Amino acid sequence: MSAPFDLIGPAGGHVLLIADHASNHIPAEMKRLGLAPHWLDHHIAHDIGTAALVRALAADLGLRAVLAGFSRLVVDANRPEDHESLIPQQSDGVAIPGNADLRPAARQARLERFYRPYHAAIAAQTDAMRAQGETPVLVSLHSFTPVMDGQARPWHCGLLWNRDDRLARQAAELLEARGDLFVGRNQPYSGRILNHTMDTHGEAHGLPYITLEIRQDLIDTPAGIARWQDIVSDLLRRLGLARAETAPILSENLTAAPDIL
Repeated sequence: MSAPFDLIGPAGGHVLLIADHASNHIPAEMKRLGLAPHWLDHHIAHDIGTAALVRALAADLGLRAVLAGFSRLVVDANRPEDHESLIPQQSDGVAIPGNADLRPAARQARLERFYRPYHAAIAAQTDAMRAQGETPVLVSLHSFTPVMDGQARPWHCGLLWNRDDRLARQAAELLEARGDLFVGRNQPYSGRILNHTMDTHGEAHGLPYITLEIRQDLIDTPAGIARWQDIVSDLLRRLGLARAETAPILSENLTAAPDIL
């Protein structure tokens, strides 16, 4: 039986990398949820490139990381338990037969086996950091498909937030200053709508965070992952979030920035 999460990197420090959709794993007994095998390599099953990128960042910067060990089709770690797409019956127009008419007991079993242990692992890491006198900073990595529901998404990457934009706004400015990236602000999704993991473990506790979305075609090859490892590593160092740093560089301005460029 696979673990509901993977914990990597050295303990301690104040920065926690998080990958809600790192895995495309569906337990064998779920029979791929009735899907053909090729769908497991598709964006509907996981955030392409994020697992390799987070592992590379953890090694490069000496950071702790929690990666989900289950597909978002089994249960979506970045949705509240009462959200209609927590266990999706369709994704980007693809029906998920194994999620249709799911009985309450089966739904509860998925929460207890995958979703809750994953979130408990994140909470345990932030609790341990605070117990050492640190203020945890959360860095959540996602990737997005270049086209969704027939709509092109031109951004190379995007920063998401709900109410607390302290780090997201600074990160967007630093990435824009490179001059070679089209950076979305609350694009391709708004963090005011989809921000469950950061709302739960960040905003609810007053902890600063970044949610960085990267377009999947930019990190679907080893060369692409290496390039974005350099980009994100440089960003985190500039924000004071590398292992050697003692505290993040924070703005006191909590006023939300515009949602789009």
